[in-house]
Amino acid sequence: MVLKTWQDYNIDVPLIHSTGHIRTICPKCSPDRHKSKEKCLSVDMDEKLFFCHHCNFKGSLNNNKKDSDIVSYFTLPKQQIKSDLPKNIIDWFKNRGISEKMLVSNKIGFGEKKDIEFPYFKNGHIVNIKHRSLPKTFWQEKGAEKCLYRFDNISRVLSDTLIITEGEIDCLSFIEAGYEATTSVPDGAPSESAKEFHTKFDFLKSAESILGKFKKIILAMDNDTPGKLMETELARRIGIERCYRIEYPANCKDSNEALMKYGVDRLTAIINSAKPFPVEGLFSAIEFKAEVENLYALGVNRGLSTGWAAMDQYYTVKNGEVTIITGIPGMGKSTWMDNVAVNMMANHDWKFLFFSPENWPVERHIQNLLEKILKQPFTKDTSNAKRMQIDDAIETLEVIGNYMFFVYPKEGYLKVDEILEKAKVAIFRHGINGIVIDPWNEVDHDYNNMTEAQYLSKALSKIRMFAKRNAVHIWVIAHPKNLIKDKDGNYKPPTMYEISGGAHWRNKADNGICLHRHDFNIDETEVIIQKIRFKEVGRTGSAKLNFSREVGIYHQ
Repeated sequence: MVLKTWQDYNIDVPLIHSTGHIRTICPKCSPDRHKSKEKCLSVDMDEKLFFCHHCNFKGSLNNNKKDSDIVSYFTLPKQQIKSDLPKNIIDWFKNRGISEKMLVSNKIGFGEKKDIEFPYFKNGHIVNIKHRSLPKTFWQEKGAEKCLYRFDNISRVLSDTLIITEGEIDCLSFIEAGYEATTSVPDGAPSESAKEFHTKFDFLKSAESILGKFKKIILAMDNDTPGKLMETELARRIGIERCYRIEYPANCKDSNEALMKYGVDRLTAIINSAKPFPVEGLFSAIEFKAEVENLYALGVNRGLSTGWAAMDQYYTVKNGEVTIITGIPGMGKSTWMDNVAVNMMANHDWKFLFFSPENWPVERHIQNLLEKILKQPFTKDTSNAKRMQIDDAIETLEVIGNYMFFVYPKEGYLKVDEILEKAKVAIFRHGINGIVIDPWNEVDHDYNNMTEAQYLSKALSKIRMFAKRNAVHIWVIAHPKNLIKDKDGNYKPPTMYEISGGAHWRNKADNGICLHRHDFNIDETEVIIQKIRFKEVGRTGSAKLNFSREVGIYHQ
């Protein structure tokens, strides 16, 4: 059926306009836009054509035009670009590290107002022109379509990595360094005072299929507050799992400054050192497809063994859970946790991240781990135990270098959010399975006008949610605040209620463990399982492990 009226397309055309070219609101995108009254739809009353410069909604009342013809009709003609640049403009670009060859290949023009013109090509047509007058004033064609700069180029490029910059000259700078798969946002970054800047990202709608073909996207925004705002929002929208960011030299705001001051090699080094974006993202249901399939096929399984058969009936380790470990100081909580990590590395190929200030410096912690793996002391001691050979130590260190990672800030301690942020990075980069926070009192706690109980509830909820979302197991070692003696004057094994902060430790934890030695003259430790949330993980009870002092190993 041939549509013969504008009403068939829900296009509102004033009756006084029977001929000529008019602008009106778009029935497709305007109702959902922040600027719902903006007239983004071009209508030619004579040719019976329409085209939206925002969402690309287009058509013909007579159905006698191809889509490409309609786009061509409403977009900017190529002849508007004057490509013969004057020498002063060529020299200006040359001083900024941009060659004349680059200007020609990207069809940089020169306008009637003595302005530099950056044409935006999409599907073979110019859909926008970005103008720049010297020294630095920008404007664009009124009503033009907003899309990525060099849209057609990046559509054709054979690369799995895309660089997105904040401006056209920054884009050309990376191309000079050999990165053809480079583009720029059309409107620059939002100002830091902007309360509403979502329209600055409208260009993403037409770029969704193109961005989807790149496995890695490097966000090369300016090194200032607006640039960081742009970087964060782009990463959130594109997907942080693919996004990387770069770090410019301290005296460089953007890629062009880096190119001018340090040359192509430094720009290449900057790209090669791009780091994964460290911001938590959102998860959709489909991302848990594998977990749902596994749950359906295998049912609810027990956790992984800690390496001691005597404990397996009481406690195993599952992804997505939090275990609280407590005990009187000196009972070996940190040493036991190191044993768990070494056992799970050896038996289950698990990787661990430690935030363990009581074991700093890190080389000391590594020494303890090496002793548990090689079962020999690292240093000379008074016992008859044979000291490990340095070659064996280094060889083992190279192995555990792929399994053991450490949060070790240069100055001070870290807040819970900062620890989890670094853990998120470690998960992405290294596939971390287990995280150890040891001990809780060495974390930088900011109560922010909350009581200790309120803060603890919020912090433990955050840790537990992080474990679930990222499918890791988190162990938190927390010292008891109150020590209680029995009638004979001996200390009782503390419960989770004795930890400073009270009941939240037990309520928020999935599992709770207390390590206790009843007699320091006997190398035997009781591992008391005080809480198990899910029965497939284990049950309350206790198991006894022997302890070898020379190398800090627990065994049955």
